[in-house]
Amino acid sequence: MNWWKHPRPDSLMGTLNSPIYLRWTCILQMFWLYALISAPWAVKGVHWEWILPSVLSMAVYATCYLRVFFGPLRDMVWNAGAIIVMGFALWIVNPVSIGYIVIALSMLAFAPSPRPWLIGTLIASLVTPLWVHWFNIPTVQAYILPFVGIITGVGNYLYARAIRRDVQLRLSQAEITRLATLAERERIGRDLHDLLGHTLSLITLKSELARRVALVDPPRAQQEMDEVERVARHALAEVRNAVTGMRAGDLGCELISARLMLEASGIALAIEKPAELALPAPAEAALSLVLREAVTNIHRHSRATEARVVITQEGQVFSMRITDNGCGGLAAHGNGVSGMRERVRQIGGRLAIDSPVKQGTALAIELTALAERIA
Repeated sequence: MNWWKHPRPDSLMGTLNSPIYLRWTCILQMFWLYALISAPWAVKGVHWEWILPSVLSMAVYATCYLRVFFGPLRDMVWNAGAIIVMGFALWIVNPVSIGYIVIALSMLAFAPSPRPWLIGTLIASLVTPLWVHWFNIPTVQAYILPFVGIITGVGNYLYARAIRRDVQLRLSQAEITRLATLAERERIGRDLHDLLGHTLSLITLKSELARRVALVDPPRAQQEMDEVERVARHALAEVRNAVTGMRAGDLGCELISARLMLEASGIALAIEKPAELALPAPAEAALSLVLREAVTNIHRHSRATEARVVITQEGQVFSMRITDNGCGGLAAHGNGVSGMRERVRQIGGRLAIDSPVKQGTALAIELTALAERIA
């Protein structure tokens, strides 16, 4: 069953990122096979001329049907076409087999291009009147097939197009994130090279000089080593300052990142905040991490459709409220809550959580006397 859990990347399920709706569609459309036997049985009774080919057709249908969803996308049209041909062949003895044709046409609409679905519907619509005339099939079925095929096909085509756009958007966002990470690494590498290149070269030169004069002029060697120690301590202080700056959080950037993450997951995020925020660097870094953890929890666990971040600051009083309309039930010490509490506590704030089951979650962070506490 690995093909069901992890579809091959070049399959319909793989290219659409295995949406839940499509999985349920794949399962539910198998149950119509009950009608393939029960309906003619109730009308015609038990006759092997229609029962035997109907039963045999189920195996062919199941194989081609699953290959449409989980087989290579390049073979999708051939598998759906085989179902259509089988449906027309069985239609002569079992009128319910029109379902084979309708389902196959609707599946063709999942193809990357609408052309196979349109051509298949056109051909089926032209062949149907001939079948009605040659095999005395009820005329009403000549109108049912093209009508149902077009209606279901339009719905599937629009759904698949929306899913493909969503997949492309996610890939674009992932690529943007990757490029941003790569650019940040390159920037850090350049900064560290500029910061330490000259200093390490100076330390190397003075160490070599101290080694050469150690026996002939010990006081000079001692002086050079003192200079090496002073330069090394200065370089260490510069590295620490640089790393602190890299770690410092930016609340505004974190809000933008939160919006991208949630909206990519289908969760609408509303943000309310002052035009300007005056926060000490340690407080902003801690609050950025708290916001990131809260948004990650919403993304992974909440099953929400809407979220809101409201930030206010009046003088030395700062508050941030993060809410969602999800399933609630957030554990008091789970899902990173303990880490959020600790970060808020370190900057002298308070974190309150209200998360009733099935009523969403609200996190309220409040800092008072901000400058004094951070200082």
